[in-house]
Amino acid sequence: MNILIVDDEEKIREVIGEYCKNEGYQTTTATNGQEALEQLQNSDCDLLILDIMMPKMDGFELLKNIPESKRVPIIILSARDDEIDKLEGFRLGIDDYVTKPFSPKELMARVRAVANRSNIEKKEIYVLDTLEVNFKAHTIKIDNKRIDVTPKEFEILSYLINNKNIAISREQLLTKVWKYDFFGEDRTIDTHIKMLRNNLGKYRNLIETVRGIGYKFNDEE
Repeated sequence: MNILIVDDEEKIREVIGEYCKNEGYQTTTATNGQEALEQLQNSDCDLLILDIMMPKMDGFELLKNIPESKRVPIIILSARDDEIDKLEGFRLGIDDYVTKPFSPKELMARVRAVANRSNIEKKEIYVLDTLEVNFKAHTIKIDNKRIDVTPKEFEILSYLINNKNIAISREQLLTKVWKYDFFGEDRTIDTHIKMLRNNLGKYRNLIETVRGIGYKFNDEE
């Protein structure tokens, strides 16, 4: 996998590049949105790690100018942690948002999750023992019997599976499932998780509560 790292701070580019190398990823770099746009147009990359605050063209402006044919999974890495910035990022189609200061190991975990999600979506079906989740058909089966869930419950489960074994905050679930125009409270997530667990029956414990953060789908023994 080739990752394009876009950040105007050289040290950050170097640190991310070193961790990517250790994970077996190839990397290219850009110091601003304009450079990144040129690289996207002239070469192939599989994933983009993108800062927001940069000279010439910032991250949001870059997101607006990426041609549809060059769209790849995108993780924003920014010191801006305001909710409005996160919502704007998700509105523009990003896959994840990580705030600085950051843990390089956590960032690599999120890179893997985004990459895995892309692969899972291509496979269309997730299977674990007798649990089957069909992302395309929006169906869940347990012991070959269809389980009825609400559309929101299905979207929550899909997002957790696509980011399996990584803690996902309630805020992330709200922005991904209810989209950027949701103005409710995160207790909504807890209510839907409770109903989803009940519907999953013997697989309810796959959805773990991560204290102080949110939830994760854990399919590791």
